[in-house]
Amino acid sequence: MPSTSGYTMPFGTFRRSIMGIGNDHSHNQIHSMDVSGDSSSDFHCELGSFEHQVFRQFRTLSAASADELLSLDWVSKLLDAFTACQEDFKGILLKHESNLGKPPLDRFVTEFFDRSIRALDICNAVRDGIEKIRLWNRHLEIVLSAFDSKSRNVMVEGQFRRARKALSDLAIIMLDDNKESTSLFSHRNRSFGRPNKGKDGQHKAGHSRSLSWSVPNSWSASKQLQLIANGLIPPKSHEISATNGLANVVYTMGFVLMFVLWALVAAIPCQDRNLQVHFSVPRQFSWGTPLNLLHIRIMDESKKRERKNSVGLLKEIYQMEKSINLVTDLVDSVNQFPLTEEQKTEVQTCVQEVSQVCNAFKNGLNPLERQLREAFRKIMSFRTEGLEHLARAQS
Repeated sequence: MPSTSGYTMPFGTFRRSIMGIGNDHSHNQIHSMDVSGDSSSDFHCELGSFEHQVFRQFRTLSAASADELLSLDWVSKLLDAFTACQEDFKGILLKHESNLGKPPLDRFVTEFFDRSIRALDICNAVRDGIEKIRLWNRHLEIVLSAFDSKSRNVMVEGQFRRARKALSDLAIIMLDDNKESTSLFSHRNRSFGRPNKGKDGQHKAGHSRSLSWSVPNSWSASKQLQLIANGLIPPKSHEISATNGLANVVYTMGFVLMFVLWALVAAIPCQDRNLQVHFSVPRQFSWGTPLNLLHIRIMDESKKRERKNSVGLLKEIYQMEKSINLVTDLVDSVNQFPLTEEQKTEVQTCVQEVSQVCNAFKNGLNPLERQLREAFRKIMSFRTEGLEHLARAQS
């Protein structure tokens, strides 16, 4: 695997990349946006700074060790990176409101905010996935409690019966959650906000549609991601020139949005999740290097024999699956009491491993859900505010 920690990028490269400067024709075209005089240099530095932010954030993520990649902590850092990039992007876009209504930038901005609706839907689906993991963990805690005894040296048959029953219930729930039509949460509203209802009790159409929307049985995470990816086309040289580089900024943020959603769906159980979403990471942008490396690493993880049929690539899910197999084998192997000293040692080892998994989820799921909730709200509020600025620019 290529090294992830040693590559750097001169700042001038960022400016050339964001401005699409690679051929003289593009560079020499007359820019139509309102950037002139001394402000031009500051403007270009602003755009270059944004791309450097994207590069830096995802370089750090791509440098994660094998144990860190796709862990709860890594997913938390992924959401932090997205929030930081979106805040910088928002600042640039709203600062140049007067240019938003001019073609072709108006089309790029409108398409970006259209993709935000699908992003909100995927956030809701990921939230459902977090709730599924939380339910699995509660059942695993029941298994753990079955072996909890004031005297660990005395293990009785009843404890093994309770553990076997809890494991059976957990297996049924996890199997059901893998079936799209019988998902435990597909009929429940697990959205991030309150329903927006009119006098007739129906949901109002508008920017907050996804706040009160829960995915139906026919909804597909992979199809939503593919629809987002299909609309992501790097701007042509004349479009870059006509927008003075702002078209590349919008494209960059659109790609970051799509990639973050793809990584979330890869890690967290989602309805009809499939990582075979067709997109290619553009090499002409500086941030393409770390994003391409991350894409390769995540796809390689999904192809591992022990992960191919996993409900999610989250490291802690893999640890949960291993601990479930371990305790199941242990419970099935014990058929005589009292236990031998060797069996007691195996039980203690097993209990410790299950306890570590339960604690990891107990300590990590709630903060991750809060982060996801905050990302959802920021996407929604930015869409609302951005469309208002676009409408003013077009009036």
